[in-house]
Amino acid sequence: MSADQRFSDGGWPQVSVIVPIYNGAVDLPDLGNCLFGQTYPYNRVEYLLVDNNSNDDTAVQLKQLQIRAQDAGIQVHLLSETDIQSSYAARNRGIRAATSEIFAFTDADCRPQSDWLVKLVSPFKDPTVGLVIGEIAALKGDSLLEHYAEYRQMMTQRYTYTHPFYPYGQTANLAVRQAAFAQAGLFRPYLTTGGDADFCWRVQMATDCQVVFAQDAIIRHRHRSTLADLASQWRRYGRSNCYLHELHGVDLGSKMPITEVARRLGRWLIKDVPKSTWQVMRRRAPSVSLISVPLDIYCARSRAIGQRQAKLPEAARQIEWLDQSGSEATTASPPPSVTT
Repeated sequence: MSADQRFSDGGWPQVSVIVPIYNGAVDLPDLGNCLFGQTYPYNRVEYLLVDNNSNDDTAVQLKQLQIRAQDAGIQVHLLSETDIQSSYAARNRGIRAATSEIFAFTDADCRPQSDWLVKLVSPFKDPTVGLVIGEIAALKGDSLLEHYAEYRQMMTQRYTYTHPFYPYGQTANLAVRQAAFAQAGLFRPYLTTGGDADFCWRVQMATDCQVVFAQDAIIRHRHRSTLADLASQWRRYGRSNCYLHELHGVDLGSKMPITEVARRLGRWLIKDVPKSTWQVMRRRAPSVSLISVPLDIYCARSRAIGQRQAKLPEAARQIEWLDQSGSEATTASPPPSVTT
């Protein structure tokens, strides 16, 4: 039966939801509530939860989730990846164990909405679709920095979907047709950031599949609440940019010179602060708009530091490949048709 027939008949394809977990004990109860509350037919889903060598109570929480799932007739498989400390290696472990035709990815600190899987899988009724990118929205936050990140819509996938090289989606909310892995390979297991874009780009270079942005397939994620965490996030973005530059030749981000920093701060003090103050007083703008410019500069400088300090490890060039049986994987450099 074709994908179009199966969907039109009310049937849904089997889906494997893969979640890498590192020290996620605090997040797992809420994650379980979100996963087990999906409106997608529960007998068409398997959840593969991959412990990536955690050292907290993740194993205990995972076992409790599995017991809850068994009582509800929901398939939950507990896996582990202890050889490589990388979320991409953990995802590969889940891929090798999965049995479905559609693979959906999210993370332990994400909170999928109840109709997430329905909205994320629906575009696959078109057999030409190979990748579906869901949207990432913010969990309600209390801190000023969380409000700033929401004001700037930092996590939305509208930006990644319109990337000038190729569209891509973060694995916090991404679905992939199983056949794509055989043609493009799995994730680079030793890559620590940027693997989402790298994988999506390799799929599009190796296949003719279509990429769809399912903006109604929403997961929620908490923004960073401290300056240290915000800087760490943007340094990681800088490292990712550097790695993708070395792997695919995409442009590096430009460094903001001190003169530009001074110009922007001067304009902010003279023009933006009075204007924003008036708008805030009249409730036409959120209060965080008053400090958005210096925080923009802080993020840009952090990103530049991460980019400058990054160097792609040689091992991170390796791609895992499924063997013909799909049960195991080999690690090797990509074939010429996939490299750039």
